[in-house]
Amino acid sequence: MSAHCMLTGAGPGFGNRVSHSHRRTSRRFDPNVQSKRYWLPSESRRVRLRLSARGIRTVDTIGVEAAVARIRARGVRI
Repeated sequence: MSAHCMLTGAGPGFGNRVSHSHRRTSRRFDPNVQSKRYWLPSESRRVRLRLSARGIRTVDTIGVEAAVARIRARGVRI
């Protein structure tokens, strides 16, 4: 399971862990990606979307139909 949001495209960021002695090792900042099911009335079925927390708020604002249209415009298959 990749840590990418289907709607916003948010992916992991990279940086460094810095210890008390100031040694640096690489680390990864993963977005808060969650799997969520929505009812898609136009297709009379449920769709499972992997969305970040910001993506979930976006779906709540614009609606699931518009969100699925944006996801499909990005070339992601649902």
